[in-house]
Amino acid sequence: MDAMEKPPVRCSECDREMEHYNIFVSPTNEEKVVCWECLGREEKGFFTKRGWRREARDGYIPR
Repeated sequence: MDAMEKPPVRCSECDREMEHYNIFVSPTNEEKVVCWECLGREEKGFFTKRGWRREARDGYIPR
């Protein structure tokens, strides 16, 4: 087994079994596994509030 090779683990966000993931440790020493896809979505602001939408798509451009 290679030094960088990790076993597949289930992501705590999307519940998929992934080979590429990050492990975050909370102050209470609990581990949270997040895959690269969920982490990328979070960094891009993909998980916005439900009612949010771009008004420019409707023809209204706020100025």
